[in-house]
Amino acid sequence: MEYKFDIVVVGTGNAALSAAVAASEEGKKVLMLEKGPKNNRGGNSFFTDGAIRFAYKDLDSYREIVSDISEDDEIVLPKYDSEDFYNDMMKVTQGKSKPELARHLVENSYDTILWMKKQGVEFIANENQYFEKDGVKTFWGGLPTKTYRKGIGLVEALFKKAEENGVEIWCSSPAVKLEASNNKITGVHVNKDGENVQIAADAVILACGGFEADAKKRTENLGEEWSEAVVRGTKHNTGDGISMALEVGAVKAGQYDGCHAHTTDYNAPKFGDFEKPGDIYKKSSYPLGLIVNDEGNRFVDEGADFRNYTYAKYGKETLKQPGHKAFQIYDSQVKPLLRVEYEIDEATKIEANTLEELAEKMNVDTKQFLKTIEEYNAAVLEGDYNPSIKDGKSTSGLDPKKSNWALKFNEAPFYAYPVTCGITFTFGGIKVNNKAEVLNVNDTPITGLYAAGEMVGELFYHNYPGGSGLMSGSVFGKTAGKNAAKL
Repeated sequence: MEYKFDIVVVGTGNAALSAAVAASEEGKKVLMLEKGPKNNRGGNSFFTDGAIRFAYKDLDSYREIVSDISEDDEIVLPKYDSEDFYNDMMKVTQGKSKPELARHLVENSYDTILWMKKQGVEFIANENQYFEKDGVKTFWGGLPTKTYRKGIGLVEALFKKAEENGVEIWCSSPAVKLEASNNKITGVHVNKDGENVQIAADAVILACGGFEADAKKRTENLGEEWSEAVVRGTKHNTGDGISMALEVGAVKAGQYDGCHAHTTDYNAPKFGDFEKPGDIYKKSSYPLGLIVNDEGNRFVDEGADFRNYTYAKYGKETLKQPGHKAFQIYDSQVKPLLRVEYEIDEATKIEANTLEELAEKMNVDTKQFLKTIEEYNAAVLEGDYNPSIKDGKSTSGLDPKKSNWALKFNEAPFYAYPVTCGITFTFGGIKVNNKAEVLNVNDTPITGLYAAGEMVGELFYHNYPGGSGLMSGSVFGKTAGKNAAKL
């Protein structure tokens, strides 16, 4: 049987759905391909907590997006325009993000959010990014918005719109090879329910993730220790799209030895569980406490910045520790401020009434642990503690120091949460331009081939601003869909 579609989208996550919806808006006949079964569709987006970063001009433009903030609500919201977003991109990527791509992301972020809302995606205030006192919500960190019902709400809304627009979706149907002639895509080969079929298409949009779920590729590109990393999202992102693109002349681009990572519960499943969506295993409140390894030593500056700018980096540092393990520890002063994932049934929690008891239950070197806490407490400086800003309440003469939010660790009961490193997505991808066109070795677009989401190389290096990955998927997905529809 012969199949013919105007556009084939490989993948079913946020980037792929944005591409499919954008193309179908233009009246194109669109097919989406999902490698896994129907109950595994949605890609890594299914597991996100939904926090999404975008530039906004002022409070009024923010209110236009979120559904749970009314004109009567009293809020304090720092300005966050395109230059702020761009500067954050350059800061955390050490200036290596390709300006053309970074500019496209930040300058199209607000319009894309409005477009997503029009498609049925609901946005709400990010409860983890504000401090409420006397009825006033004070936001911080440049990430005040998230999708309603996290990742599952995001993908459900986009699936609904795609299906309303007539997009066809095949599950258990991995794409295996692109068909091309004279630098032009003509179709794609698919293993549909175990049968190899060829689909003719004017354009193919690759939005099927990186190689983070393939232990061999992780080891080859990231290092031996990454073979043990927990995969926080779908098990189906094994680099297939990158391989197919390279076979037809695409070029590798970006940081292949870099990735997005996060501290996650030490007892989290090895792959994302589609029965438990919403990024429930991550542990993000570490700026409020301390992090120690199995030897009882601190190894990072927990208060260097808001967690949005450090969690990817600190996930990797955790992987380097003995046994790929560490503990986030908190005392009762900050316990009420911890994010909700610390109190759910899936969270591994240790509680003790003394520091000695805590060390014993953690099974760390008790003597060294007590020394670490004693030295830390002695180094804490006086000052005003304020978790809604970088308060400068720090330590003195300590290595590593704690630059902000340094409170003495001395109020029982005490709590410890064992964590390891969870990999989310890889930074190495393929070379594209700001039209989402895939480029060959001559920097010439391969006609009819587009890429979006995690497959876009040269955008993230070393680290990334929290929520910008989700925004990138939406922006470049929409861009790919609109441009593919012009062929």
